[in-house]
Amino acid sequence: MTGPVLRPARPGEEEALSQLCLKSKAYWGYDAAFMAAVSPYLKITSEAIAAGYTTVAERKDGTLLGVCQIEPGSTKGNLDLLFVSPDAIGTGAGRALFDDAADKLRAAGDKVMTILSDPYAEPAYIHMGARRVAMRPSDVFKGRELPWLEMDL
Repeated sequence: MTGPVLRPARPGEEEALSQLCLKSKAYWGYDAAFMAAVSPYLKITSEAIAAGYTTVAERKDGTLLGVCQIEPGSTKGNLDLLFVSPDAIGTGAGRALFDDAADKLRAAGDKVMTILSDPYAEPAYIHMGARRVAMRPSDVFKGRELPWLEMDL
């Protein structure tokens, strides 16, 4: 298989891309109650698509492999969402999306990419060059902490 094709997300893809995010998150064995609670936070927005902040990885035949959404900042941009379809893990889709996000944040003038990571995703981000700088409280679950990562751009 050749590498993934990256393209901007298109208006009207919000639901399909949000479903990909949920499918990817569920891969780690989270239960239905957990998934229902985090669902509102795993949305691809039409605003981000219109602003050019959402990128899709797909096969040449159009099969969705992953999605990434960024939020540029003044000097620190945020990797808001990066999800890969479970059947696309290991295909290079995640790395391609991560590198593309870093390039876009760098082009926007950001010097650092920040990531509030799922604990299961943290090793992949560290492998790609991010480092843990703190643990931060979850917005969803009281008492749960998540890795806060940064990568110099």
